[in-house]
Order: sequence, then structure tokens, then C-alpha cells
Amino acid sequence: MNSRPRNFKPGAERTAFVPDRIETYQVKEECGLLDFLLASMPQRKRTNVKELLKHRQVAVGALPVTQFDHPLTPGDEIRVNLTREFRVFYHRRMKLVYEDDDIIVVNKGYGLLSIGNDKVREGTAYSILREYVKWGDPRNKIFIVHRLDRDTSGLMVFAKNEKAKETLQHNWNNMVLERRYLAVTEGTPDPSTGIRRSYLAENSVHEVYSTDKPEEGKLAVTRYTTLKSSNPYAMLQVELDTGRKNQIRVHMAELGCPISGDRRYGGHSNVIHRLALHAQTLRFVHPVTRREMAFSTPVPSSFERLLSCHKPLPKDPAPFCEEEYDE
Repeated sequence: MNSRPRNFKPGAERTAFVPDRIETYQVKEECGLLDFLLASMPQRKRTNVKELLKHRQVAVGALPVTQFDHPLTPGDEIRVNLTREFRVFYHRRMKLVYEDDDIIVVNKGYGLLSIGNDKVREGTAYSILREYVKWGDPRNKIFIVHRLDRDTSGLMVFAKNEKAKETLQHNWNNMVLERRYLAVTEGTPDPSTGIRRSYLAENSVHEVYSTDKPEEGKLAVTRYTTLKSSNPYAMLQVELDTGRKNQIRVHMAELGCPISGDRRYGGHSNVIHRLALHAQTLRFVHPVTRREMAFSTPVPSSFERLLSCHKPLPKDPAPFCEEEYDE
């Protein structure tokens, strides 16, 4: 008796998914990639190792490498996928900076939501990474650990499993050792270096404001240093002791120097058509290995262009459109 379903079509059998089998190696001294692999995988023939390289099954950090003599330095992590080629992550608004079994670090572009809201579900940093990790195995998951405002660009870390997520979220203030932002403001703060401390609360239209009443808000501490100024703009390095919604934007506006492009908090100009705020440096303790991880990104080229613009600021703040700032 034929046990096949009535609508069965020849060739329609579904092949069971085979999960990636990945071996990971740590580089301890300078050498070439092929020599390192041969020494680390003595059970495999030279031709087999070359095939792994040829078919993009070897990655240095987050990036697949095919070059036999690719130089390695101490601290590099080598991953070998014995099942299939590594997928090369590409998205025009987000770059993959680092990946291992537990975390992913990305450089998020401006205009990209960290995670969906009532109006937007797809096309967010979270949904893009969710699709990426499921390519390797449909059972894979991605977890958001913290957020950046939609129009803030820069470094974000995501967790790839529950353990990493819980560890980072529950110990965020202790595990994050350094967070530095770059901001281009309208005007130069006086003093040029300082600390802004207040309690932040949110009103019914989701606008954040400072209060001196601890019972009404959450403590927010922002440290800033003016790196350079070129009338009417200044570039600031900003460090966070706390991580509150819109914290930098509110504190800069209260100093009388709103961030360029920040129409919600009093910005007058929008020369580069974006919020001039970028999460440049992120240093934290790895949630599983406990190693210190440090990442940094270049200064956005548009920020440098903005500093070279000497056109006087408009007298009135730019009109605010709430939809542009949904988070």
C-alpha cells in the first residue's frame, strides 16, 4: 500500500535541516591563516583545509576569509564551519562589526529603528539580524539588549542566546565599561567641558524633560568634552554614566546647545539631514567569556562636513514632525 499523501509530488521531499558544526580556535601568536589551520586541525589533510578556505567556510572574527596567507595576530578568533559556507552579512544601513556564539556587535545606521513598534515591524535592526541568524539555523534567535534612537547611528550589541541576554541586561551598568558618543551641537557649551546631572521624566506626548525631583524621574548623568568648534557648530565627545531615553539630546538642549538636526529638542538646523549623534565607542565585559571587548567606529564624514559649514543658524527652531522620531 502506498503511504504517500494524495497530493505528494516527486521531488517534493523536504530535506532535514543540518545545523552548522563550527569549530573555534584562538590565535596566540602572529602567523598566516593556512599555517594556523594546519597546526590547529592536524587530523585534516592539507587539500581538505584548502577546500574549506576556498568555499568560504573559514572566518576571522565575523568575516569569511579565503586568502591562504591572511595575516593573523594574537587575540584573533578563527571559526571553521564544517557544514556550509559562512553567510556574508550585508545591509546598506547596518554593518556587522563582531560576532561569536553569544553576541553580535553592529554599527547601526541613522534612520533605522532598533526594534519594531506599533507602526513598524520589519526593516528594524532587530528584524534584519533575526533573518541573518536564522539563515544558519531556523532555530537560532536574536535578543535585543539595549537601544539607540532611530536617528542615532553607532554601535549596538545583541545577544544570540538567553544566557547572554540575561547576563547583559541584569548587569548592564557593571558590565558596560565605557560608552562614548560624538555629537555636533549648535553652539559651544560653556564651560566647554562639564557634567550634566538631572532626573529625567517623560510627558504624555513622549517628550523627555529634566526635573529636580527624584520621585518624578530617573537619575541621568552626562559627561561632555568639546573636541573642536567651528562657528556655529561644535563637536563634542559625550560619555554616559547612565542610559536614559533621549538623555544626551535633552542635556545638550538644556545647555543651550541642541544637537544639529534634533527638531524635537530645539534644533534650528538640519544641514546633513540627520540627527548629528553617533555612538562611537563601546567597551564591555563579554557575558560568557568575561573577556573585555572594545569597539570603535570612525567619525561620520557628514559630521566633518557639518563643521565646515559656516552658514548662520535660522532664528526659529525647525518644525517638528513627531512621526520622524517614533522609537
